[in-house]
Amino acid sequence: MSYAGQMLQANPKEPMFDSAKLEACIEAAFDCAQACVACADACLGEQDTGMLIRCIRLNLDCADICTATGKVLSRQAAGEPTLARALVLACAEACRLCGDECARHGEHGMGHCAICAEACRRAVAACLALVG
Repeated sequence: MSYAGQMLQANPKEPMFDSAKLEACIEAAFDCAQACVACADACLGEQDTGMLIRCIRLNLDCADICTATGKVLSRQAAGEPTLARALVLACAEACRLCGDECARHGEHGMGHCAICAEACRRAVAACLALVG
């Protein structure tokens, strides 16, 4: 079991959402944030960074949104489900946009973008599964 799952179980408050889906979403959001930061860094190491500006920007925006989402979902005491749901939907959209952009570059041999696109797709699926 992940640390997120252990912490959800150890918290005296009932989770705002289904525990298994919540754990999966927290883990996917943090994994995606890490992949996006690493992808932005790798993009900066490429020869033609000019063609990667949108990708870098989406990576950094997605990483920030995923990090915020993971943090908010990790807080169960007096959580606000309406706010959490809105943030999860925003996270799904950020991941979709970033994943689509990274997939384009991944198809042209940028392995870091292909990996990031996969992490983004996983996060989108986890977010949408959480909020149904």
